Parts: sequence; C-alpha cells; structure tokens
Amino acid sequence: MIRKMEKEDLDRVSQIWLDTNIKAHDFIPSQYWKNNYEPVREMLPQAEVYVWEENGQIQGFVGLYEDYIAGIFVLEQAQSRGIGGQLLDHIKAEKPHLSLKVYQKNTRAVKFYKRKGFQIEMESADQETGEKEYTMEWHS
Repeated sequence: MIRKMEKEDLDRVSQIWLDTNIKAHDFIPSQYWKNNYEPVREMLPQAEVYVWEENGQIQGFVGLYEDYIAGIFVLEQAQSRGIGGQLLDHIKAEKPHLSLKVYQKNTRAVKFYKRKGFQIEMESADQETGEKEYTMEWHS
C-alpha cells in the first residue's frame, strides 16, 4: 500500500535511506552517508514523501521536491518485487514531468529509470563526492 509519510514514520524512513544508500553506493565511503543522515532526517518532513507499507512495515519510499525525485529507496530484502516501480508509477500519475540525478556507477538504478521512460539529459560530477552522475528526465 502506498501512502503519504506520517511523522511517526520518520525513524524507519531515515534508516531505510541510510541502509539503502550505503548498499547501493559501495563506491562512496559509508561515512559520507552517515555524515548526511541527520541533515536528511531534518529535510524529510519538508519533502513530499510516499511510503510503501506491507503488513504494517515500511519497505520503501520515494521523496520528491516539486518535480525532482530526491530518491527511491527500497529495503534490500524487498527489492526486485516491483515496489520501486509502483512508487514511481504513483508519482508519474500525479506529475507531468519528473527529473532526478543518479550516480553513473549505480548501473542498476540507471537501467531501472531507463526502463521507466527516463532519458539521460546531462552528465556532470557531484560536487560533494566527485562521482559522475546523470541528470535524467521523464515527460508524460
């Protein structure tokens, strides 16, 4: 079930953010994500966040700032079950245009977004990590 994030979901959503980033981005030192945990935790309530809940447990979420996808995060044990795709489809139904940034080395995510109709518009380097990233866009 997809629903809007509630205040009491913050701990779980923040932990999913941290765990998923560390696992998906093994080319970036885990300390980077740990250092950004508190700032992200403070920003989450200001974003438009939808969670995927199953049997009373949040399995993943998508975070948006207007038409920018800050990220789709799904617990490792819940991946490859269509949760990320359903979260993305949910926001695509509400927005005529979406954009995001994804690390070039995160090939699984790049392939996922391409399958979902996103196109690479630009390549740049993330100023904080130095890693190459793509700006990808989708239009309805």
